[in-house]
Amino acid sequence: MTHAATSSTPIPFGPRLPYDARMRLRSDIFVSALVRRVFSSGGFAAVARKGAEEAGAIYVRQRFRDGLETLYGPVPQSLMAEEGRDDRGFEVRLTRVEAGEVDALLAREGRFDPDYWVVELETDDLDGVLPIAGGEG
Repeated sequence: MTHAATSSTPIPFGPRLPYDARMRLRSDIFVSALVRRVFSSGGFAAVARKGAEEAGAIYVRQRFRDGLETLYGPVPQSLMAEEGRDDRGFEVRLTRVEAGEVDALLAREGRFDPDYWVVELETDDLDGVLPIAGGEG
């Protein structure tokens, strides 16, 4: 005997949803799209560290020709909600510093959350490539 999967309780749609139906893009898909955007804009990108595929935090190292780096990290989701956004956002964590400073900050992050991603970019302009909180990118 087979049983049909039916329910007498209708599924709520629209503004009556009992949960937040917005979904965030998986980390692996976001990273893949980021790498493609950088390459299509003429820059270089590489995944330096793979994290959790579904929800790993993503850090972006922007390398400059003078050897300095800027590190971008994830914006807390509460701040993204304040901006009315449900996607991923980034904020500057370190600006134009030596690579060792970036390595040290990422090592501290690894002790707190070992499932993070690191994407290295060699491009001067992140406009339209990386969503930076506060309106840039």
